[in-house]
Amino acid sequence: MLKRLCLLLLLALMNSNVYSQEHSVDPLAQKLQERPFPEWFKDAKLGIFIHWGLYSVPAYGGKESYSEWFLRGLQTNDPIRTEYMKKNFGPDATYKDLAPHFKAELWDPQEWAQFFKKAGAKYVVLVSKHHDGYALWPSKFNRNWNSVDVGPKRDIVGELTEAVRQEGLKMGLYYSLSEWNHPLHRWYTDPHDSIGRYVEEYMIPQFKEVIGTYKPSLIFSDGEWFNTAKQWHAAELIDWYYNLVGDEAIVNNRWGHGLDVGFLTPEYSAGIKVTDRPWTEVRGIGRSFGLNRNENLEAYGTSAELIHRFVQTVANGGGMIINVGPKADGQIPLIQQERLVDLGNWLALNGEAIYGAQPYIVQEQEKDVQEERIDSVIKFNWVRNSPVKGIKEDYFTAEWNGYIVAPQSGKFNFEVKADDEAAVWIDGKAVINQNIIAEGSDSEVMGAKTGAATQGSIKLKKGNIYPIKIKYKENKQNAHVSLFWSAKGLDKEVVPSDAFYVDINKSVSGLKGVYTSKKTYLCYTQNNNNTYAISFEWPDDELILEMPNPGMNATIKLIGLEKDLRWKYENGAVKVNTSEIKYSELPSHMAWTFKISK
Repeated sequence: MLKRLCLLLLLALMNSNVYSQEHSVDPLAQKLQERPFPEWFKDAKLGIFIHWGLYSVPAYGGKESYSEWFLRGLQTNDPIRTEYMKKNFGPDATYKDLAPHFKAELWDPQEWAQFFKKAGAKYVVLVSKHHDGYALWPSKFNRNWNSVDVGPKRDIVGELTEAVRQEGLKMGLYYSLSEWNHPLHRWYTDPHDSIGRYVEEYMIPQFKEVIGTYKPSLIFSDGEWFNTAKQWHAAELIDWYYNLVGDEAIVNNRWGHGLDVGFLTPEYSAGIKVTDRPWTEVRGIGRSFGLNRNENLEAYGTSAELIHRFVQTVANGGGMIINVGPKADGQIPLIQQERLVDLGNWLALNGEAIYGAQPYIVQEQEKDVQEERIDSVIKFNWVRNSPVKGIKEDYFTAEWNGYIVAPQSGKFNFEVKADDEAAVWIDGKAVINQNIIAEGSDSEVMGAKTGAATQGSIKLKKGNIYPIKIKYKENKQNAHVSLFWSAKGLDKEVVPSDAFYVDINKSVSGLKGVYTSKKTYLCYTQNNNNTYAISFEWPDDELILEMPNPGMNATIKLIGLEKDLRWKYENGAVKVNTSEIKYSELPSHMAWTFKISK
């Protein structure tokens, strides 16, 4: 009996030890997680991203693509990029042949730094090396593949770092952990777990070279998503960096699976809500980070839209890193400059509601919005964009109604491929009901998994007209939906436009689409014991603030107009009289900040 008790005790101790090992917290990871975020970053709110490199020579890709992924497009034989390369650089040209064309002959780092300061930014993040491996500093690990040895023959990281700091801004560096074409590991091509030599012999030494030389206040890591933080030696690198730079140092959250540190970086999203952790919405002024000359004008949202989006991030406890994509000659496109100058002018007037601000107990006021149009086919890939102006790019719905006519009689197989949810009814019968949430991290926008396909079938008669309804719901990040059909003798294809009609009389082809989402029209912040209500729509007669009563002694002013406004608290809302403000008195025309002081 005694032996049995000893054996049970021994087994219990062994199991306890195994359990403690499996569930133990890595002391270094815990140390990094507990490290406070620097105040300068929490107060800064606005940073400027710069994607500039060899990809800026073609500055080309699909209208919805990231142009800085040009090399990857060549590797996958993307027809848009490969044909462009052959036509403009020759049938045998390679990506390396772009280097002599990256001249930066008009680049003035002081001019850039002064412009970023004018835009209202408090820090700058330069892409020191993207996934193509081309370094913008004289890296000894990239001989003849850096901006000093080939291309502009200049230390771009060093020159811009000096200029940015002279303007009183913080300097940050983006660094891609992975590369598409390195001989030790070809990202996306070689097995994901075969990165050992690449990391130890190349990535770590080069990382320490660039960070140790320029000592940035911020590191934006990327390209991590196929591997673990342990494989990247991420915790050790971050700890080394913190010890090197000190208390002002900060990193983002893209370091591989298994390490949850750094500020959050949602990308081309509708943002996130208030957290106890700093976050920044990361996006270009257009739909690409590197300059994409194939974009349409509508890809560049208006200055007002940029301001509204930025204010929403601040109201929800975050900030924004807004990207510029310069030309190969070093000039920032004028349309990008215009957007940022407008943002900077707005911030010059309204900055007290932004810099150093905290979320208020109420963050925003929303309303339901709806947009209608006729769509010829159901074949959409919105990627990370809104389906129609006025609708959010995340958390929207679409519903199409109309009629469908089959070209032959028999059983038709329908298939819907969607990210995130879709359903199809034909003649009142539920043919497809898909409820799929696609996977993918915020940092994996270009590599995110596509939504799954769901199938269903129904018998149709040639020439008959059947009512059809399609519902779609987008949750977060990428968005796409396509409807296919097939039948005996009919290969699978997207249901063509000549099969759809808006009305039963078949007078109009297509389906009537109705898109709905929430729209934020007012945001709140608080700073220095003041509350700020920032309205995106001018209230002609009365501004209604759905907030607690600020007290009878509170005063309300429109920033830029130094006079008290009459107000009252009624039915659970603050009602501010704006009827006496003349149009000529308005201090801006994109967003208006009302200051509530107690």
